[in-house]
Amino acid sequence: MKIAVVGTGYVGLVTGACFAEVGIDVVCIDIDINKIENLKKGILPIYEPGLEEIVERNVAKHRLHFSTNLAESIQGADCAFIAVGTPPGEDGSADLKYVLGVAAEIGQNMNDYIVVVTKSTVPVTTGEKVKAAVAAELQKRNSDLTFDVASNPEFLKEGAAIEDFLKPDRIVVGVESAKAEETMKKLYKPFTVNGHPIFVMDIPSAEMTKYAANSMLATKISFMNDIANLCEIVGADVNMVRKGIGSDTRIGNKFIYPGIGYGGSCFPKDVKALIKTAQDNNYDLQVLKAVEAVNEKQKSILFDKVMKHYNNQINGLKLAVWGLSFKPKTDDMREAPSVVIIEKLLEQGANVVAYDPVAAEECKKHHLGDRIGYVEDPYEALEGADALLIITEWPEFRNPDMNMIVSKMKSKVIFDGRNIYDSAEMKEAGFTYYCIGIK
Repeated sequence: MKIAVVGTGYVGLVTGACFAEVGIDVVCIDIDINKIENLKKGILPIYEPGLEEIVERNVAKHRLHFSTNLAESIQGADCAFIAVGTPPGEDGSADLKYVLGVAAEIGQNMNDYIVVVTKSTVPVTTGEKVKAAVAAELQKRNSDLTFDVASNPEFLKEGAAIEDFLKPDRIVVGVESAKAEETMKKLYKPFTVNGHPIFVMDIPSAEMTKYAANSMLATKISFMNDIANLCEIVGADVNMVRKGIGSDTRIGNKFIYPGIGYGGSCFPKDVKALIKTAQDNNYDLQVLKAVEAVNEKQKSILFDKVMKHYNNQINGLKLAVWGLSFKPKTDDMREAPSVVIIEKLLEQGANVVAYDPVAAEECKKHHLGDRIGYVEDPYEALEGADALLIITEWPEFRNPDMNMIVSKMKSKVIFDGRNIYDSAEMKEAGFTYYCIGIK
């Protein structure tokens, strides 16, 4: 089989590389000439564990190709995946101009039957709009070519995307015809023969499944953060509470770790988009509105603890930050709690020095610029620091050299936004230690 993947961002590049990995002929397309030229040289635009190796291997085996020419690339393709961005508008709605622009271009250049697959996260009814966009261009050409539209949402975790794609919990496909279903099942056969389930449904249900899944996970996070804040007030230990409820199989132990809020490219955007979809259909999603409100508040919780400890006087203090990305194993800074926290610290006159294993350059280029210091070693950030803030739970932070920390810092004060240390042990070691959900 041959497929074209339009868009070489996170979703498009992972999708293209992983399909190539199972023997499919893939061409990834992007309008960004520099990005395509870099990909041809093995230079990736994103950090994702294992992705670089898969790209290099499949380019070498001539199964994975990169191009800026959509017209040429979709010729002979069984499927054309649309994996471009759907940035949120000011009202929270997903902006579909890039998706529909690609759909129109496919209609202008297709020369045989093709399945046009939306891989981007898109709201319900997008399938109808994509179909109309392709059909309108075919009509302009007076063409009687046929096509189908399908929805194939992704469920990738940043930092584990390769594993998630190659060994999926489930594959969701929304189709409108038996022919499209046959094509999509053939495409995913290398995965389903290994027992990974495929759920075939109508297109609106597939589109809704993606939003509902991310919104459910965001709900679990906000719920646990709300409970954590109450635990601090009443004197309960949220870590004990988490274990107590997580052992219930109906609840499970995933996504119930308290912290400083969710971020990234998916949860914030998708929660907003689903709320907007409901509003457009005269329905009020009260639970998700609360989820969003709790998350925005939670991003400031660590800053509030800093201000309370220093009696609202942090002007001139040096504060070390460990972790900038919204989660470990990625350089993604979109909607990262670190940006909110650091911005507030800077507003109050603090001097911030940060360390992150992979996200420092991304942070410097697109978020905080030169307003903070960046170092290449976590202990370097601690030199003369009045306090340490742990914002992202990178594995290397879990078992640090405590003697080194003490020798570097001016004061033994730690604000742990991810609860990676034992509160009792830290206090016994002489630290003034603040975390989430423990008084």
